[in-house]
Amino acid sequence: MKPPSFVGTLWLLSMITTARACPKVCHCTDRNGLVVQCTSRNLENIPSNVPKDTVVLLLSSNRIKHIPKEAFTDLHRLRELDLSHNVIESVEVSAFRGISEGLRTLDLSNNHLSSLPKDTFAKLHARVRLSHNPWHCECSLQEVLRELRLDPETVNEVSCYTSVQEEYVGKPVIQVLDSGINFCNFHHKTTDVAMFVAMFCWFSMVTAYIIYYIKHNQEDARRHMEYLKSLPSTSHISKDYDTASN
Repeated sequence: MKPPSFVGTLWLLSMITTARACPKVCHCTDRNGLVVQCTSRNLENIPSNVPKDTVVLLLSSNRIKHIPKEAFTDLHRLRELDLSHNVIESVEVSAFRGISEGLRTLDLSNNHLSSLPKDTFAKLHARVRLSHNPWHCECSLQEVLRELRLDPETVNEVSCYTSVQEEYVGKPVIQVLDSGINFCNFHHKTTDVAMFVAMFCWFSMVTAYIIYYIKHNQEDARRHMEYLKSLPSTSHISKDYDTASN
């Protein structure tokens, strides 16, 4: 019976070792849960072999540009995720799937984000930092922020770098929204104006065509009448015929 027990122990030890194997570029410590420190490692992508029992994952000050879908899906115990001070330009909708309900802190500050898909943070209960990004203030950003718990310490540092309305550039997004501005209403109004202009142009083209068609037909009718007038009359033809008969 000893061999099976020995094999079982080896298997268990190998599983524990695999579960807690630290990525080579990172430093791992156990402080009331596994902390994986990958700060300032010139990483361009998120490490694929992060231990599944990681509680804190620190990826700040790297060169990460994109967060792909399900990037952290196996890290079910993750409570803190730091992605600050990277060059992140885009985040896919399901990037935080698998950790969204358990995550407590998410830091995306000091990146290159200008917009996010509406459902990027679906079911996310974490306190989120989005400060110091070049945000474009419009309807989709408003809908994203509506679903978030922004970190109160940095909420006023989430500002409009650009905006659908120039007057709000440089102002904190939350202050603009709290003042009663609705970027989605502005979007709808802009769309309505565009549709009105398109319809007006179409109506103008149809009207111009009708006017051209009428004028062209009038010209043809005038020419036809002039042609008919130029033809010999019936009475004149009859007189010529009678004269010829006599």
